[in-house]
Amino acid sequence: MGNKKTVVVGMSGGVDSSVAAALLKEQGYNVIGLFMNNWEEKDENGCCTSASDWEDVKRVCTTLDIPYYSVNFAQDYLDRVFAYFLDEYSRGRTPNPDVLCNREIKFGPFKEFAAKLNADYIATGHYCKAVEQDGTVHLLKAKDLNKDQSYFLNQLSQEQLSNVLFPLGDLEKPDVRKIAEKYGLVTYDKKDSTGICFIGEKRFKKFLQNYLPAKPGKIKDLDGNILGEHDGVMFYTLGQRRGLNLGGVAGGNGNRWFVIDKDIKNNVLYVSQGEDDKLFSVGLVADKVNWINKPQSNKFECYAKFRYRQPDQRVTVEIVGDKWHITFAEKQRAITPGQYVVLYKDFGDADRECLGGAVIEKAIFN
Repeated sequence: MGNKKTVVVGMSGGVDSSVAAALLKEQGYNVIGLFMNNWEEKDENGCCTSASDWEDVKRVCTTLDIPYYSVNFAQDYLDRVFAYFLDEYSRGRTPNPDVLCNREIKFGPFKEFAAKLNADYIATGHYCKAVEQDGTVHLLKAKDLNKDQSYFLNQLSQEQLSNVLFPLGDLEKPDVRKIAEKYGLVTYDKKDSTGICFIGEKRFKKFLQNYLPAKPGKIKDLDGNILGEHDGVMFYTLGQRRGLNLGGVAGGNGNRWFVIDKDIKNNVLYVSQGEDDKLFSVGLVADKVNWINKPQSNKFECYAKFRYRQPDQRVTVEIVGDKWHITFAEKQRAITPGQYVVLYKDFGDADRECLGGAVIEKAIFN
């Protein structure tokens, strides 16, 4: 191979990782495709749901004339990601397993496997950028802010981000599809995957009931009036409006009902009507903190996201022991325990850097 550097690309069977592999080969790397089978489950027709993705990976790698492998991390995934997912839901919290999957699988066992192949780098189809300055890696948002995935990488360490390439960081999604079509890749018009990685577009409640038995209970308003029955408090999230089946409740004010609180101990789901102040908080406390780059001060201003599809919000962060105490510049709606709060700051003139993330422990209302 001469002096070519070797890069192992995590191939999912989607257009993004396909184009990442194509671009790296074009740039002169010795490229190896690696498909990770993280979830073993058959659909209603008895077919393994990852089988079609693996077929697409094989077709793409054959078109690009690069070697490819499949590796099974399903047990690692069950132990490191899915067990946590179920435990959090059983406690009435709302976890984000895709964040954990990146830390525990895609930049864990995957990177270790790449090392066995004597790779110099690993690469993925994530929309973000990694810039190294003075021995420190800075994780930056992608050029395509609508597709930016730095939020999902907030739990990575400096070591995990070292020797990682993100070839799509400076590309817009439509251009990625055009590149795939130019290379004749079968994934050029493949639909983007949605939903949690192992659930996809299935009905979430039905999936969860396979693992956590439903425990029906009462739906009450904040005055303690019983309005109906729920299927199990774990199936609902704060701020949720759909699926409450309270449309015809007598004595309402005509506005839609939404979830305001969950009492796990007594198995009660609390709801309220209208877009009032009850879900808006002034701050939060977060634990299980991970820094990618830690600021010098224990109190500082920056930006934060409390869910993936959200504009950056101005906040003040105070580091208290091993927790973050965060105060919002503007009140925030439906801050959800179990989700990640991810911090950002400006980097240079045009970029924004992900500093790290933590798990939301509780919202602060006054």
